[in-house]
Amino acid sequence: MAFTRKKADAALNEFSQSVKPVSLYQDAWKRLRKNKMAVFGLVVVLVYFIISLLAPLLPLYPYDRQEMRHIHLPPSFESAGTVMIRTREAYLARVMAVENRKEYNAAERAELAAMREEIETDPVHNRVYIMGTDVLGRDLLARTIYGGRISLGIGVVGTITALIIGIFWGAIAGYVGGKLDNIMMRFVDIVYGLPYMMVVIVLMALFGGKSIFLLFIAIAMVSWLTISRVVRGQIISLKNSEFIEAARSVGAGTPRIIGKHLLPNVLGIIIVYSSLSFPTFILSESFLSFLGLGVSAPMASWGSLISDGVRGMQLYPWLLLVPAIMMTVFLFAMNFLGDGLRDAFDPQGKNRT
Repeated sequence: MAFTRKKADAALNEFSQSVKPVSLYQDAWKRLRKNKMAVFGLVVVLVYFIISLLAPLLPLYPYDRQEMRHIHLPPSFESAGTVMIRTREAYLARVMAVENRKEYNAAERAELAAMREEIETDPVHNRVYIMGTDVLGRDLLARTIYGGRISLGIGVVGTITALIIGIFWGAIAGYVGGKLDNIMMRFVDIVYGLPYMMVVIVLMALFGGKSIFLLFIAIAMVSWLTISRVVRGQIISLKNSEFIEAARSVGAGTPRIIGKHLLPNVLGIIIVYSSLSFPTFILSESFLSFLGLGVSAPMASWGSLISDGVRGMQLYPWLLLVPAIMMTVFLFAMNFLGDGLRDAFDPQGKNRT
């Protein structure tokens, strides 16, 4: 019986040979694996998400704990106390060079001795800041990872909102058509005309303060517009196909036709759009945080960290480079993955050499 079922699941080609059927998604995954840059992007994205999800379990210093004695420590694999002594000695060496001295004066020797004694007795100076610290002595690595959670959360919320609202809105408008389609798409046009930044500023003014939830709401309000148009266009091109007519002839209702027959045929386009729009939401949040309209302290995002780093980039370049590199690598990875998914789901991709 098992052998019969296995044979039934297979197809026969023109030579009467058994051929195992391959679905669209299996074929797309097979072609995606051949794209090395897309696979690299997928791995990087997965690593980012895993680190963000497991951040509370990682051996990180609290992202909001301030240690004023560790202000502006450069990245190092040595203990904070060692870095403090070396940084202070380098500063005093420059002072002595300016004053044409070759030895420390009494006050400088006393200062270094007091620092060494404090470092030996206080265990907090045993901390290691591999990415340095900021203006308040907070661990930049922890703040960058937790800031990534906020930025990735914005991308996830924006993408999910775009999919839920946009697919529903576009599918109904495209399949029903007529006056309903006209009314629904004119509403989309009106919302498109609203200036995005103005919506955010109005929300902040109405509800007061800077809240991550207000940022979620602001992005959710406009994130679904483009996907609704994309889905509508695909539904219009498919709704008069033969398989849809066959479904109508057997009495299938509108919800079943849309959910069981139309949406599965546009799922590839939806996946590609989601992967390409994800970086857009992160960039939007980063831009808002850069302008001071994003998350409020002590929370941080990549955008707010970059904004803080710009102010001191000349003296403390790691404050800008660490979050900027983290965000840049992720955005490149998402673009590689999005391009790979687009090629994998391209029907003409099968004919490429």
